[in-house]
Amino acid sequence: MSWRTVVISSRAKLDLKLGYLVVRTEEIKKIHLSEISVLLIESTAVSLTASLLNELAEHKIKVIFCDKKRNPQSELVSFYGCHDTSEKIRTQIKWDPFFKELVWTEIVRNKIFQQKELLLSLGLVQAELLNNYLNELEHNDASNREGHAAKVYFNALFGNDFTRSADTPVNAALNYGYGIILSIFNREIVSNGYLTQLGLFHNNIFNYFNFSSDLMEPFRPLIDKEVLIMQPQCFEREQKLKILDVLNQEIFIGSRTQNVTNAIKIYCKSVFDALNENELSLLRFYRNEL
Repeated sequence: MSWRTVVISSRAKLDLKLGYLVVRTEEIKKIHLSEISVLLIESTAVSLTASLLNELAEHKIKVIFCDKKRNPQSELVSFYGCHDTSEKIRTQIKWDPFFKELVWTEIVRNKIFQQKELLLSLGLVQAELLNNYLNELEHNDASNREGHAAKVYFNALFGNDFTRSADTPVNAALNYGYGIILSIFNREIVSNGYLTQLGLFHNNIFNYFNFSSDLMEPFRPLIDKEVLIMQPQCFEREQKLKILDVLNQEIFIGSRTQNVTNAIKIYCKSVFDALNENELSLLRFYRNEL
C-alpha cells in the first residue's frame, strides 16, 4: 500500500523518470510512485510535466494544489477510477433510498460517538450530553442530533465563544485538515468507480463532493483532536505539517491497526459493500484506542 505524503513547499520542477517522481530543486530527489499516497503542492512556483500528471492519476495518487496562501484550493480527480466505472455508477444511482438513510444514520451515530469519546478522554462532562444524543438518534437523524452535538462538542473543546465562522487560527487549522481528509475520500470514491457528486445525505447542487462530505464525517474528530493539542496562535508551515501527519496516525479498524489513510480505504470499501448488498453489518468504523 502507498503510504507517503509528499509536500512540495518551494520552487521546484516535478517530472517522471522510470516510475519515480523526480523533484528538481538545488538538488534532485526521487520517490517511487508506488510509495506515494498524497502529493501536496504548496507553492505556486512549482511546475509539473503532463506525463507526470498522467501517471499520478494512473496510480490513483491524490494530488492537492494550494493557493498563494498555501491553503488547499483544488485537486486532481480522474474521470475514470476503475475499469467498470460505468457499471458502478449505474449501481450507485439505483441504491435503495431507504437503505441510504440507514447508512447515513450509522455514519452520524459513529461521528457523535467519536466526538463523545474525545470529550470523555479529556474528562469533559459534556460527553454525557453527547451520549444522550446518541440514545435519541432517529432514522436519518430526523431530529438533527448531529447539529446539536456539534454545538456542544465545539464549545466544550474550544470555549463557549467559539464559532466555526470566525477567522481564527483554530478555524484555519480545522478547515485545512478537513480539506485534506475530504481529498482522501474523493480519491477512494473515484478509484472505486463511483461519483463524488451523488451523496447519501448531502445533496447541494453546487457541491461536487456530496458523497465525500457524507463519508468523511466520522473522521473529522481526528483533525479536531490534533488542532486542540496544537492550540494554534498562528497557522503556518509547522502547523500544517502537524495536521498532515494525522494521515500517518494509527487507528483500529476491523481487527487490525492501520494508518488513517489505509483506514479510510477500508471504511469506504465497507460502505460501498453495505450499500450494494443492503447489509448494515458490512460497515466498518474505526476505533481510536491502541
